[in-house]
Amino acid sequence: MEIHLNRVDYIQVGVTSQKTMRLLPALGKKATQKVAVADHDGIVTCFGMKKGEAVPVFKTLPGQKISRLDLGGAAGTPQEKIFVCSGSQVRGFTKKGKQFLTFEANLTESINAMHVSGADLFVCASYIYNHYCDCKDQDYYLSGDKINDITCLSSENLTRFVPVLACQDRVLRVLRGSELSYDIEVPGPPSLLEQYNKDGGEEILYGTTDGKIGLVQIGESSASTKWEIDNDKKKGGILCIDTYDIVGDGVNDLLVGRDDGTVEIYGFDSASEPTLRFEHVLSESITSIQGGCVGKESYDEILTTTYTGWVTGLTTEPQKAEAGPGDEIRMSKEVQSKVEALRAELEQLQVKVLQGREQYQQTSQSSTAVSAVPVFSINDKFTLCQDDASYSLMLEVQTAIDNLLLQSDVPIDLLDVDKNSAVVSFSECDSEQPNGNFLLATYRCQANTTRLELKVRSIEGQFGTLQAYITPRIQPKTCQVRQYQIKPLSLHQRTHSIDQERPMNRLSLVGQFSFAEIHSWVVFCLPEVPEKTPAGESIAFYFHNTFLGTQLEATYCKGEGHFKSDNISTISILSDVLSKEATKRKINLNISYDINDDSVSHTLKMIHPKLEYQLMLARKVQLIDALKELQVHEGTADFLIPEYRNILDESNNLLVEYKKQPAHLERLYGMITDLFIDKFKFKGQNVKTKVSSLLEILDNYDLNSLLDFFSDA
Repeated sequence: MEIHLNRVDYIQVGVTSQKTMRLLPALGKKATQKVAVADHDGIVTCFGMKKGEAVPVFKTLPGQKISRLDLGGAAGTPQEKIFVCSGSQVRGFTKKGKQFLTFEANLTESINAMHVSGADLFVCASYIYNHYCDCKDQDYYLSGDKINDITCLSSENLTRFVPVLACQDRVLRVLRGSELSYDIEVPGPPSLLEQYNKDGGEEILYGTTDGKIGLVQIGESSASTKWEIDNDKKKGGILCIDTYDIVGDGVNDLLVGRDDGTVEIYGFDSASEPTLRFEHVLSESITSIQGGCVGKESYDEILTTTYTGWVTGLTTEPQKAEAGPGDEIRMSKEVQSKVEALRAELEQLQVKVLQGREQYQQTSQSSTAVSAVPVFSINDKFTLCQDDASYSLMLEVQTAIDNLLLQSDVPIDLLDVDKNSAVVSFSECDSEQPNGNFLLATYRCQANTTRLELKVRSIEGQFGTLQAYITPRIQPKTCQVRQYQIKPLSLHQRTHSIDQERPMNRLSLVGQFSFAEIHSWVVFCLPEVPEKTPAGESIAFYFHNTFLGTQLEATYCKGEGHFKSDNISTISILSDVLSKEATKRKINLNISYDINDDSVSHTLKMIHPKLEYQLMLARKVQLIDALKELQVHEGTADFLIPEYRNILDESNNLLVEYKKQPAHLERLYGMITDLFIDKFKFKGQNVKTKVSSLLEILDNYDLNSLLDFFSDA
């Protein structure tokens, strides 16, 4: 069944956070619903639609940034009380706007997730979970990693409330009171949780920062995964989910909002598997999504809020345009009055802008003028993409971006991004100088670009800082800087377990260091490790290399650290960095190694398919120009062998792929060279003089010849 939805923009509020817009319950079956939305200015706005116009019900005064909004009420009554959290405070408003609750949670950090159920309030701040009943403390839990969201299940089959935490370490933690009952591994860092059935039940939906969605059935002692949707088309991360029957077939559809502006509707077939039915792309990230009836009674719609505060509907109401004599489009009186009102509003705004400019000119030229830097919000995300072992940098600004300067003091490659329409130019760098740059690139954005996505690939062992200087199109000119750390083992990603059967190399450290000190060194070396020192006396983390597929196990406690990897180069990088960090703190380390020679051939065999593919791609690309010349000269390509004809047919795709992967072959050569040097470094031999011979073998690549060279050297 095809779904036809038309876009309608209602109002714009300030910059919004994730899950800060909800629809209040309807008074009748097909009646329109009121909308409650909260923003970073601390304002809660509640409005309804009347004759096509947004009519405010109430609007609170500005205050501290609001990070979440939820609806609640006594059990068995309409859930129409509005709860918002800002800082460590939770406030409650009636549907008319009267404030009836101010509750100070007395947390040292700001609340970033909240769930309300009857008299029970569940809040989370970074690593801390708190449960309050009638504003009295009930339960407390300290999580092992950052908490991104919370929901709480209750149903006839459950004897108690079951709180579920979405944690950054790819785990859903299910609690019993103040204790961890069990956890569920999910395929990516979960960004949000949503109950599948709003009236209760044991099923919860989760969305991940890398764009995957899943449904899990939660029990009191165990859970089962019902289905998962992969992110094959490399769309944005999930920011919001809702369930609503938009199709009208009696089955709730799945509504999804992503951080690249994509709105999706998934329907369910007879096998209860979700199928994509509708997709619409807005220009900003979708922070909240709800299904309901807002614009006109009896017409269902999907309501979204975007990062910059636009409340936008995708409605089933058809666009009103009637064909008249001579195919001219006649507007109804309602639409005509709306257009006239918009024109009048536009004229008023133009007058206000002119007055504001004049006032600014006068005050800036007066003797008592004080320079004020305009403040603007930036939403940024720097994440490792597992599929192509690159880092994705997403920047979103509340106003149009004029230009972006990227500066890096470590060697990184900029990769092409299809969605990026900005013009990039590179400046020469002198990396030999102290504090020199390896990359200086400027992106000049087209008008009205508020969102920019970039991709970079780093080299393991090289670490430093990537800085982004963002300049928006506002006067007076101002710029904000964002910093992103490129870590020594930057291409490693957290995983739940590793293959213990692989040939492993071991690195052991013993010394007078505390648990917090060695944890800070691991945080410095590896991504996705929580900055907070874990509870307990020891910890184990598992990682896999997204580029090569090799793995790493890190186990450490006070005075002792053990690292295992099937890649010698990983052990070498860890050894160098950890000993430098210990030297900085004047701590003596006793370092021991256990090197497994079989791991070298194992790593080379893992590199082999990638290297073979890149060599073949490079050879094909080299042949394209010559084959095209032959084709022009002969007037046909029929005389060529099928392999060459295939290269000509695929030439555009081959060139695009080659362009998307700059320096890929050089990267693989570099990894093999490092592996060769590291293998003999642990034996106390310097083989840098033999690198030229190694490169000759790589130029005439054969896996067996390479394995022989490594074993004979």
